[in-house]
Amino acid sequence: MTLEEIVSRLDTKSDEKEAEKINQKDAFEVLVIGGGPAGAAAAIYAARKGISTGIAAERFGGQVVDTMGIENLISVPYTEGPKLVTAMEQHVKEYDVDIMNMQMAEKLIPATKRGMPHEIRLANGASLKARTVVLSTGARWRPLGVPGEVEYRNKGVAYCPHCDGPLFKGKHVAVIGGGNSGVEAAIDLANIVGHVTLIEFGAEMRADDVLQKKLRSLNNVDIITSGQTTEVVGESGRVSGLKYTDRNTGENHHVTLEGVFVQIGLVPNTEWLKGDIELSQQGEIIINDRNETSIPGVFAAGDVTTVPYKQIVISMGEGSKAALSAFDFLIRNSVDESESENEAA
Repeated sequence: MTLEEIVSRLDTKSDEKEAEKINQKDAFEVLVIGGGPAGAAAAIYAARKGISTGIAAERFGGQVVDTMGIENLISVPYTEGPKLVTAMEQHVKEYDVDIMNMQMAEKLIPATKRGMPHEIRLANGASLKARTVVLSTGARWRPLGVPGEVEYRNKGVAYCPHCDGPLFKGKHVAVIGGGNSGVEAAIDLANIVGHVTLIEFGAEMRADDVLQKKLRSLNNVDIITSGQTTEVVGESGRVSGLKYTDRNTGENHHVTLEGVFVQIGLVPNTEWLKGDIELSQQGEIIINDRNETSIPGVFAAGDVTTVPYKQIVISMGEGSKAALSAFDFLIRNSVDESESENEAA
């Protein structure tokens, strides 16, 4: 938790004060919702056009804050999540961007007329208005959905290896998922815990070859493929083991361990948008090649959208593209100031 978050928790009237402050803001030309790589890039690209830009984020940096090692950001051989987030925030602050941190969006109210302001209602009761909006609320870890997961969450079941890995020093843990996230988590954890068992549902791991080779070189890691996790079990209020079924033979197995790290993909943060914007069956915001959504003047970028391959570098590119599309929309849909004032009234 950041110092800003601690102070906010201690001040019981902070939400009320912040809401009053936000309600006094003028409408932005571009308002970015979400502060991950896509949101940061969108804010920078919009601000560089000299238009009024705001960014409202529940937590600046998003999931990147919880990422340990980053080795595939082009031109940066290695960095870590918190370090990258600090650099992103500093870069955004180089421009005239109104950063509103710890602000969770709850409702999108589309403009009634093309080119007029959209409204974003926040959890603290405040509202923000903008002629264009870039939605970049990202995604969160997908739950495993088996008995024991919810019961033992934060009691051995975890989703962030970077955050919780040190708590399992010298212990036996499992990582569920053989994609890049799962294998990276297993590699990081192997340097901290006593032993790692990676369980992949498919017949083969899906992670990049370089990551698989690195994982297989570690002597305190077991890899199980075609394994379907069926239950997280515990004793005395904490995780004590995990059950899985061999999908090839149908045999049931039990692994004794103290921690389970779930790394099976992401769920887009779009619950607050249902009914207001077109979403895919997976809940992702449907966009075209210009990052346009089903609502004119509302754009989307990053892990929250239908763009495949959820990667930091891709999110940054998509955020930049969304901001350029928003700027193009603004210059093609100018609104007379007196007309805007009448509409607002």
